[in-house]
Amino acid sequence: MMGEISLVYLEKLIATAKENYPRMKNFNDQVARAKLDIGRQSVSWLDFFNLSYVKQPQNNITVTNPITGAPESGSTLSPVLLNGFQFGVGVNIGTLFQKPYNVKQSRIDYRIAQTNREEYILTLESEVKRRYYQYIQSLEVLRIQTKGLVDIQNSFRDVRAKYEKGAATFSEYNSAMTTVSAQAQGKIAAEAAFLTAKVALEEMLGKRLEEVK
Repeated sequence: MMGEISLVYLEKLIATAKENYPRMKNFNDQVARAKLDIGRQSVSWLDFFNLSYVKQPQNNITVTNPITGAPESGSTLSPVLLNGFQFGVGVNIGTLFQKPYNVKQSRIDYRIAQTNREEYILTLESEVKRRYYQYIQSLEVLRIQTKGLVDIQNSFRDVRAKYEKGAATFSEYNSAMTTVSAQAQGKIAAEAAFLTAKVALEEMLGKRLEEVK
């Protein structure tokens, strides 16, 4: 079994799993989102400033003579002290003091996301290795079972030929047949174990083993 393990191929399997496994993609997205939040918090320092303006129309009041009712000279008055556009800036003190903590919190969240991803990478690598070793083990067991079945079938042919010639007893013939049947069942179980191990490994890769070059 040890001779069948390829560390180079195993590294390719791990790299493929990192690229394709859905949960790994989730951790990558969490890190990317946390990094974007740092940028969003860093560029939003103007949030605590509120810029406003008011436009006052030119509405004048004319003073008239109470006796004649005629407008008096220079008697046009404005009820508003300032006419036209008026601008103002408001400052939200609470937001101003809260901003540094928001930026710091975003950076902490980013580090946590990175740490969670690094921790899962270790788990992912370990799981790919475990499934790869199980795959190689099941492959070797299948090879042994297949070779054993071929050898037993050859022996059975010899026993059957002798039995047909009367050179072997029925007990010997029946025993050989039972051995062939047991070996065939063992080969079927080994095939099932091999296919199960292969599917389990491919689940981590997101593609078939044959596609990993």
